[in-house]
Amino acid sequence: MFKRKAYSSLKAWKEESAGATAILIEGARRVGKSTVALEFAKAEYEDHLLIDFSTAEQAVRDNFENIGNMDAFFRNLFILTGKTLKERRSVIIFDEVQFFPKARQAIKHLVKDGRFDYIETGSLASARKNVQDILIPSEEECLTMHPLDFEEFLWAVGNHATMEAIRDAFAQRKPLGSGIHRKIMQELRTYMAVGGMPQAVASYVAGNSYQDIDRVKKEILRLYVNDLRQHGGKDGDRAVTVFKSLPAQLMNRNSVFRLSAIDGRARTRSYGGAIDLLQEAMLVNRCSNVTNPDPALAMYADRSRFKLFMADTGLLVSSILDNGGDTDQMYRSLIIDKLGINQGMIFENLVAQMLRAHGHELYYHAFEHCPEGNAVSKQYEVDFLTVRDRRLCPIEVKSSGYKSHKSFDYFREKYHQLKMNERFIVYTRDLAFEDGILYMPVYMAGLI
Repeated sequence: MFKRKAYSSLKAWKEESAGATAILIEGARRVGKSTVALEFAKAEYEDHLLIDFSTAEQAVRDNFENIGNMDAFFRNLFILTGKTLKERRSVIIFDEVQFFPKARQAIKHLVKDGRFDYIETGSLASARKNVQDILIPSEEECLTMHPLDFEEFLWAVGNHATMEAIRDAFAQRKPLGSGIHRKIMQELRTYMAVGGMPQAVASYVAGNSYQDIDRVKKEILRLYVNDLRQHGGKDGDRAVTVFKSLPAQLMNRNSVFRLSAIDGRARTRSYGGAIDLLQEAMLVNRCSNVTNPDPALAMYADRSRFKLFMADTGLLVSSILDNGGDTDQMYRSLIIDKLGINQGMIFENLVAQMLRAHGHELYYHAFEHCPEGNAVSKQYEVDFLTVRDRRLCPIEVKSSGYKSHKSFDYFREKYHQLKMNERFIVYTRDLAFEDGILYMPVYMAGLI
């Protein structure tokens, strides 16, 4: 069990809700939902009952027909599971609730009954197939769980000091110094290579080879593909096609998702459900183009023009690396910045992952501009747009230490009337502030 921020969110829910709501932990398969729910139940309650609906016997499922008679429901449940619980001091976990949506619908009645607290975990739980025939309970709070972020990765390897130093440097807008910066960048590159899936991190912490770690991640990728085909309905096969195309899509110069790269006859209408499925399953992070860079970004999102990033950068790395080479050597080359591939896509994916893990929706802006002295307009792009203090905050990502910012300059020139917060260039060198731009190392991206 790694220390996870979701645990603190569960504690806050327990204290604030006091039984008035259940909580659903949503996230992709293998991000640690069941583990954190079980560890929380063991530590924060006198007793608990875990019902895993991926393996639950039919009699347990049939018992939900008795939900109108709570005394009968709990009597039968305790007989079937061979366990009784202390009222108001115990929690019941509905694990993998997407396999039995009727249990999720029953939350309304169970919470009203008030005998126990309830935690649900689910993957693909919001997919249309799993909820189309049930009433989603208003008594249910949702907690989104992502792969381990950089700070959680540092905790996993026993490092509890680095992130505090990073926060302090960011708050004071001061560099950390070349020696410390190099050390943190190496740790970040290790995190980028290993990723945030708990099984992969556990393999790394155990001292296994990068080949073993890569094998763990490839198994997770196979699991995702099988899940999409098995549970994705009519969109499953197309979702697999889109998912497998992501590394090649991200290698594009501007990484905008192109259906034509999959099928020359493909249309957004025919693949829209598949892309939505990937997003609902939390296998991808979608970054939409905004037609107007206004602080109300969601109002101007263009669903037909977007980027798709893998939800875990470590899985992207495993999708990219050539199986025919020396896996350990390729991983070490990536970590020491000697791998001869387009690392821009990896860094942009990592920044997208860091922003999403810290609550940001993802938007970018593509625009045409004719700089003074030029005869024709050209296309430019700001990698990410977010809002801080009700003002726009443009973000550009570089996989090097270069400080060029032509897109930023033209963005400000074109939209000079906009009130902007700080402008950030995320790059690989230590923190610096020049020309009204904060150049920040990649490991600070989650602090924006």
